[in-house]
Amino acid sequence: MGVGLDLLERTELDRLFTRRWFLRYCYASEEIERARELTGRRRQEYLAGRFAAKEAVLKALGRGLFQGIAPYDILVGRAPDGAPRVELHGSAATAAPGVSVLVSITHKGDAVAAVALTIPLGSRDAPGAHRMRDGRRDI
Repeated sequence: MGVGLDLLERTELDRLFTRRWFLRYCYASEEIERARELTGRRRQEYLAGRFAAKEAVLKALGRGLFQGIAPYDILVGRAPDGAPRVELHGSAATAAPGVSVLVSITHKGDAVAAVALTIPLGSRDAPGAHRMRDGRRDI
């Protein structure tokens, strides 16, 4: 199990958001498409929140930027209830086989924070584990 936390200011990455290479390196195509649907402050919050989440995931995996996992391989999508959901692809999936990731993103004023928790798949505490009537876990 690993825990990662990242905190940044919403406007901290504004200059980089205008650089095509940065967007392609840090964001999955689905995230870029979603960002294009947003404008102004909401777009900044979305991109900064996703970046903070990716940094938190990398830290939870014991890595940093440019340490073997491409940030675009960490997709921060949305669950049906609107909560952020992480999917590991490519280099991230290869570096962390059998791991599930939970993430939370928050915004307050210009602050953006994210926390990530990695859990081994098959663990009794893994996301999607359900308690059966007799108290056993069904994963």
